[in-house]
Amino acid sequence: MRAVVRLLLAGLLALPPGAWAQSSNILIQVLPGSVYRVWYAEGPSELAEDEIMQLDAAADRAGSAPIETSLGPAQVRQTTHGAIIELLAAPRDKRLLIDRDACGHLKTWHAEGGIELSEEQTTDLVLAALPGGGPRVELGPARYAKSFLTELGVMVAIWKPRTAGGK
Repeated sequence: MRAVVRLLLAGLLALPPGAWAQSSNILIQVLPGSVYRVWYAEGPSELAEDEIMQLDAAADRAGSAPIETSLGPAQVRQTTHGAIIELLAAPRDKRLLIDRDACGHLKTWHAEGGIELSEEQTTDLVLAALPGGGPRVELGPARYAKSFLTELGVMVAIWKPRTAGGK
C-alpha cells in the first residue's frame, strides 16, 4: 500500500508545474455483482482526527455500540472493504470509510462528494488502473484522471489543467 501511495504522489508530481488547478481524489471499490462504490476524498461530514482514531479502534465485524461524536452518534464496523463509520444523525454523507496512508495516518473517505462520474467513466477508470498508475484518462473537456490499484480499491487522481491565463 505504501508503495502505491508513493507512486500516486510521484505520478501527480510528474505533471508539469501548475498543470492542475483543481484536483481531487476518489476511491472506487468493486463490490460483488460488479457494482461500484465510490468514495470521495472530501465531503460534507468532517470528524476530528481523534474521533476517527477512537472509531477505528472500536471497529469490529459485529459493529460497535453507538459512540458520541461531534456529528452525533456513530457506529463503526469492520468489513472486507475497510472500516465503515455510520453517522446515525447526519443529514447527508452518512458513511465514511477509514483508511491509512503510507505513513500510517488515518484517512477518511466520504460517501458523498462533489465529483460526478458516469458509470461508463467509472468503468474506464477501473479498467485503466495499474499498481504504478495507469494511463491518463480524459473524463471530458479539460478534466483528466489517473488510476492506481491499491489494497482497498482503485484510487483515482482527478484534475483540471490550468488554462493559459492561470485560472
